[in-house]
Amino acid sequence: MSKADDLFKENVRYILSHGVWDTEQAVRPRWEDTGEPAHTIKVFGMVNRYDLSEEFPLLTIRKPYLKSAVEELLWIWQKKSNNIHDLSTHIWDQWADASGSIGKAYGYQLGVKHKYAEGEFDQVDRVLYDLKHNPASRRIITNLYVHQDLHEMALYPCAYAVTFNVTGNRLNAVLNQRSNDFLMANHWNVSQYAVLVHMMAQVSGLVPGTLLHVIADAHIYDRHVPIAEKLLDVQGHPAPAFHLEPCDDFYAFTKQSVHLENYQYTPFTEKIPVAV
Repeated sequence: MSKADDLFKENVRYILSHGVWDTEQAVRPRWEDTGEPAHTIKVFGMVNRYDLSEEFPLLTIRKPYLKSAVEELLWIWQKKSNNIHDLSTHIWDQWADASGSIGKAYGYQLGVKHKYAEGEFDQVDRVLYDLKHNPASRRIITNLYVHQDLHEMALYPCAYAVTFNVTGNRLNAVLNQRSNDFLMANHWNVSQYAVLVHMMAQVSGLVPGTLLHVIADAHIYDRHVPIAEKLLDVQGHPAPAFHLEPCDDFYAFTKQSVHLENYQYTPFTEKIPVAV
């Protein structure tokens, strides 16, 4: 199995064996089909480390839909969009208004320009500038959790902050996430931000280093528990080789810029219900 498979299974086992149920609490999420409360078993403070120089962190125990994950990543980080009409997948449809907007969330925040001594930059362009001109900086940070705009967001950001850090010629990143639907979204977020580190490193003349994923609330929904237990028995495969097409412009990448070689996965057809 890939290291990502091993770590995913280890995390799932830990949540199921050490987690705490929130069934006695009033919860916001509801099951899409019935409207009933969607309760979880959760652990606080899960931290995972992925060395991107050793392996691309992609699950092989289920299909990861990497191209769709990369498209969503670029929708947020490259297009800086908050409109689902700029996205071919439908994962955000339930959060959008009649115009397709999800409010002042995700890509909108990355596109807001701020004043610096060197001029005006939005958050993404500031990261790109600092990685080239100030790689020793310990201030290369993006933040989507902007309190004055929360009331205008269809959904508060889950993966909300990234800290980039250059060590030698390695680009490292810390992804901070307030909440993680572990079965549905963990592998999605990890692969997305691994791709982001690869892209940022390439256009900055660096090599990918470590992705540190910090999750405040790692949880498995009640309906997901039997599915999670089945996934623990699925046999995986070796990690694929990851390739990113050569490019020196972050804004020129597309989801087709990402390639996997020798990728095998075990089909897992169990449908995972959605909590909203």
